[in-house]
Amino acid sequence: MVAWLRFAITAAIFVLVIVLLVPLQFFFLKTQCRLRATLPIIFHRIVRRLLGFRVHVHGEITKERPLLLAANHSSWTDIVILGSLDEVAFIAKAEVANWPLFGILAKLQRTVFVEREKRGKTHHQASEIATRLALGDAMVLFAEGTTSDGNRVLPFKTSLFGAAQVAIRDAGARSVVVQPVAIAYTRVQGMPMGRFHRPIVAWPGDVPLGPSLIGLLKHGAIDVDVWFGEPVVIDANSNRKMLARTMEDRVRAMVRASLMKRDFGAHDAKSESAILKDSKNL
Repeated sequence: MVAWLRFAITAAIFVLVIVLLVPLQFFFLKTQCRLRATLPIIFHRIVRRLLGFRVHVHGEITKERPLLLAANHSSWTDIVILGSLDEVAFIAKAEVANWPLFGILAKLQRTVFVEREKRGKTHHQASEIATRLALGDAMVLFAEGTTSDGNRVLPFKTSLFGAAQVAIRDAGARSVVVQPVAIAYTRVQGMPMGRFHRPIVAWPGDVPLGPSLIGLLKHGAIDVDVWFGEPVVIDANSNRKMLARTMEDRVRAMVRASLMKRDFGAHDAKSESAILKDSKNL
């Protein structure tokens, strides 16, 4: 009963936030107002709080631009978590654009939609991402190409890493910074999550969004680690396949550090620095 009451209250607040902020964001986009990049952060921070996430950040997002963030992906909540931390835009699969409500929200955050299965469109899609990179947008690429079960990092797809080189070749950028980002859900109600409970957040396969959202709201109080690893600066001669493997290895190392249930809090900064250094040296 308490869980359903919490769900009802949270849903009501969420609807109110949508009603208030969506028209504002639409206006900001139409007028090219600077706040079009800031309002999504406010929105995601409210949603993050409603969902009960406690975020622990390790490292920091680089200030260098153009910037491509290469992240692992286990849940739709990854967007809420990363979107609450900084001004970023996302690269998402094309079908997201047609999702009820969430498709509209994605468009309002200036998401780039890609059709990964259609190889003939890869160059066009990479060009669109490259243009955004050259304009200074920090673009988030969920490089696995799908969501995982949260217990592992799947192999990174190499195709859209080519967008970074297209930005150099066609969009006027001298170089592009690519930074690995790891997201790991570690605790629920203060207890280690483990493999058994990680599906509370993980969203692999064809699980409907509704049950996933309800289950998350019923549990609440989820701890999540976000790691910003060592950036890599690439130029026109860089190999995108090697770049993808490097990002994959670094993200996997950071996710593993969190899932081993070791604590890298502020009181143990040396351990946190060691993990970031280890991921750099892979």
